[in-house]
Amino acid sequence: MARYIMTVDLRRCIGCQTCTAACRHANATPPGVQWRKVLDIESGEFPDVRRSFVPVGCMHCGDPPCMHVCPSTATYQRADGLVGINYELCIGCGYCAVACPYQARYIVHKREFAYGDRPTEQEEARFDPNRMSVANKCTFCSDRVDLAKEKGLTPGVDPEVTPACVNSCIAGVLAFGDREDPNSNVSQLLAENQFFRMHEELGTDPGMYYIFDTK
Repeated sequence: MARYIMTVDLRRCIGCQTCTAACRHANATPPGVQWRKVLDIESGEFPDVRRSFVPVGCMHCGDPPCMHVCPSTATYQRADGLVGINYELCIGCGYCAVACPYQARYIVHKREFAYGDRPTEQEEARFDPNRMSVANKCTFCSDRVDLAKEKGLTPGVDPEVTPACVNSCIAGVLAFGDREDPNSNVSQLLAENQFFRMHEELGTDPGMYYIFDTK
């Protein structure tokens, strides 16, 4: 069975936020809600100062703490590793948001728009009333991934079935694919490079791998 993950090549990220914009366009998230955001981190002391950009979001953990604390079983894990939310079951208690060590969950109670009081065409087209007052987060564009089998395409290779943030990345930072396939793009990247995962010590088996150097 596949285990879909995302790799992030930190050597390439320039902090352009195109992935953030693409995610928002694809999912019509309201202002202030960024399922895919990029942290801007400054480290060191003058004059030896370094600036780093780190894309973050839901890690689609192999052992997701958000799922374990959910009292209504709204949060679930698919066989391919993606962590989802059944909006019809979610009661908006926020336990998952507290349990998530990556601060990747949001609860929106009021519909807001990017510009003024009216939605853009895209915001109107992609608005999902089921997401109001319940937990929501990055889905790794699971709706696209689900089309792969039907269309005979490969997530991470064919843009039509690949997350919007990955497709939009102008610097080739993000990659998506099946960790269990040794020939997949992400498996090859992990085999050739050094990487880490955020808060790996917590044992959540996060599905985002941060590449920082060659082996």
